[in-house]
Amino acid sequence: MKTIKIKNIAAVVLIAVAVVSCNDDDNNNTNPIASVDFSGTFVQQDQMARPAINTVFIASGQPKDDFNGTIPSQMGATYQSIFKSRLLALNPAYTTNALTLTADQFTGVLATDVLGVSTTAKTTFFDGTNVLTGRALADDVIDTELLLIFGGPKGADNPQLTSDHVDANDKAFTIAFPYMGSAW
Repeated sequence: MKTIKIKNIAAVVLIAVAVVSCNDDDNNNTNPIASVDFSGTFVQQDQMARPAINTVFIASGQPKDDFNGTIPSQMGATYQSIFKSRLLALNPAYTTNALTLTADQFTGVLATDVLGVSTTAKTTFFDGTNVLTGRALADDVIDTELLLIFGGPKGADNPQLTSDHVDANDKAFTIAFPYMGSAW
């Protein structure tokens, strides 16, 4: 039963990432500033520094809306216990992960959904050495998150749950900005 729940959660995470990652923005307007109106009141609607994290750790509806609108400096204190409860529900055997983070430490990091960027180290989500120093286009963020949730202290526990098995993009990155291949 737990395997089915975990597979369902993994499927939801993959679908959410696919939906968020796809768009049909083929606008080649070379002067977008002239047509943009920034007047009005703006409200933060989504928090997505670490893809799929709030999808998995925060329930849909009002809790997710509240999380998405929370100021990042207040996220950890407000949501860490919810993240920890969900982590231990997903992986009751969790002790530490490949970063040697306990459940309290790891969920404290996750609950503050910001993407740190290092100006002195390699930009990567996680490459085995550098950790959360940014996010490169080629980083397999979902595999990293699954490894940190289910992989245990050495990253080798639960091998069936530590990868989504999507190992490459369907199109190569380009060498010029915006670096992503064209939409399907």
